[in-house]
Amino acid sequence: MVMNLYDQCIFLILMSTLNANPEPPAYVYPEQVHLSFGETPLQMVVTWTTFNFTSSLVEYGMGELSSISEGSASRFFDKNDTGRIWYIHRVTLDHLKPGYKYAYHCGSTQGWSDLFFFTSRSIDVDWAPWLAIYGDLGSSNGQSIMRLQQEVVRNTIDVVLHVGDFAYDLDSDSGRVGDAFMRQIEPIAAYVPYMTSVGNHEHAQNFSHYRARFTMPGHTDGMYYSYDVGRAHIVSLSTEVYYYGTKAEAAEQLRWLEADLTTLNRRKTPWLIVLGHRPMYCAVKDRSDCNYASNPVREELEFLLYKHGVDLAIWAHEHEYERMYPVYNYTVCNGSAEAPYKNPRAPVHLITGSAGCVERHTPFRLKPPFVAINNGDYGYTKLRVLNSTHLYFEQISDDQRKHQKATCYSCRQALSLTE
Repeated sequence: MVMNLYDQCIFLILMSTLNANPEPPAYVYPEQVHLSFGETPLQMVVTWTTFNFTSSLVEYGMGELSSISEGSASRFFDKNDTGRIWYIHRVTLDHLKPGYKYAYHCGSTQGWSDLFFFTSRSIDVDWAPWLAIYGDLGSSNGQSIMRLQQEVVRNTIDVVLHVGDFAYDLDSDSGRVGDAFMRQIEPIAAYVPYMTSVGNHEHAQNFSHYRARFTMPGHTDGMYYSYDVGRAHIVSLSTEVYYYGTKAEAAEQLRWLEADLTTLNRRKTPWLIVLGHRPMYCAVKDRSDCNYASNPVREELEFLLYKHGVDLAIWAHEHEYERMYPVYNYTVCNGSAEAPYKNPRAPVHLITGSAGCVERHTPFRLKPPFVAINNGDYGYTKLRVLNSTHLYFEQISDDQRKHQKATCYSCRQALSLTE
């Protein structure tokens, strides 16, 4: 059929009219998928994001996707750009068989994610998983992301503990930087539980992006909580409550911590590990957080950790790696001169904030007596509780591809070192 000029004009006008109000894109496909431990050892929580509302489903099983669980979606928006809407989906997988590998995908009948896998938490106290621990990981200059992705593919880490400061920042550019970061960590966090602690870079809008994007045990939006992994009891705290919170909020966390530590069964979980973002001790040129005279985290928490026999206190915030001698109130409390970490008389503090971010490294100052070693390489910490008397960890250098290794002895810890 041959169209004359008049017919062609009518056709173009008609097509323009049809396309004047096109349907908006259907942002219903899951992204930013990540896992976390649930309220009980037999649970795993799947969290993801869509930009249009859908139902919240996970199909999963050992081999075939023979089971289905339904959760819910929460509507979230950035206060600086109320036109951008996220739907954060959460589904709890319950009654899992402990220590088994599951396949899963998440989404709805409008669209599904890729197929992922995870291994459910073992309830055997002799389970000795590898924990990857770090803080201060950004979307830009995220030096450790590639190596962590490789570790997940090789099954050499079982759980990730991210000790504050995400993306730089989760809320930047109305949350777009946070979205990019969550996509970057999906090859890690969709396969192993990604357990988080809050940092100072999450404080915007009352920590709303952190509270919305992650799903941790307890009922505090991930601000503080605890859980067991093998023979370790792990406690995650908010150090930011002493900088951005109220006195009532700080007191509430302290009451919870006292109750958690008081009721702990050290026969079942002899290792007690506490995580928080800002350190009590450090040796960098940071006048606010490495101030001998005043440190609110140390002033509020140190005695309680000492009283309850905390073995290991792990922090970040400073963009480097530091390991302290056993220390309390600036007094070195070594087990002995020959073996300072064997049966020590105070907690051992670590700082692991060098995973990589736009702020680069923090320069060191003169090393004080309580610091055993510090290192400015990019990297992260790996930790493994071997049994009730031995804890092993190593610091991975992304710069030099070297490991700093340590073995710890006794329930009151130890770190007899081979570096």
